[in-house]
Amino acid sequence: MTSSDPETKMQFLFALRSRGVTDSRVLEAMEQIDRGPFVRGIFSERAYEDTPLPIACGQTISQPSVVGLMTQALQVSPRDTVLEVGTGSGYQAAILAKLARRVYTIDRHARLVREARMIFDALQLPNVTSLVGDGSFGLPDQAPFDRIIVTAAAEDPPGPLLAQLKPGGIMVVPVGQSDTVQTLIRVRKSEDGLDYDELRPVRFVPLLEGLGKEA
Repeated sequence: MTSSDPETKMQFLFALRSRGVTDSRVLEAMEQIDRGPFVRGIFSERAYEDTPLPIACGQTISQPSVVGLMTQALQVSPRDTVLEVGTGSGYQAAILAKLARRVYTIDRHARLVREARMIFDALQLPNVTSLVGDGSFGLPDQAPFDRIIVTAAAEDPPGPLLAQLKPGGIMVVPVGQSDTVQTLIRVRKSEDGLDYDELRPVRFVPLLEGLGKEA
């Protein structure tokens, strides 16, 4: 089953809308980016289910509705430069590439970055730059960013990332001290400080410092 099957695609988009993804630009981007290539091995036949799935290096690809809701909360405009911390499968970055001017994505696992780059090339997404590194420190060389999205849970929004967010910028990040109680929050940065919105409960892998060991 592939998303080129009109019925599969219709069911996929219906599931997104029914779970609160209503932004037309986000839905269009998620219609254009097939989730299939990002899910490998025995789980590939479940690529169009609204469920998280295991990927290499002990990581997961988030369920599509959560990807959609996080993207929607980010409020990306076509002129924005976006930093994604936690490349994972590359699925989130590919969707952001359809919405933003430039996307930088960083992951601590070299294998995940290599595999994501191949998909970005195959999908002809030249505005995505994927890097191996410790995402908890952001990407100072390319800062500041209009938008920052973190796809791993931190105890608090990481200070280095907040520092790399432009005034007027938005960061979306899961926060929580355990892998069972996490909340997705949106941080808006203004000249006067930071405003926080709690969006919904979520469950993500933890944001870890350092580089991952090669499998």
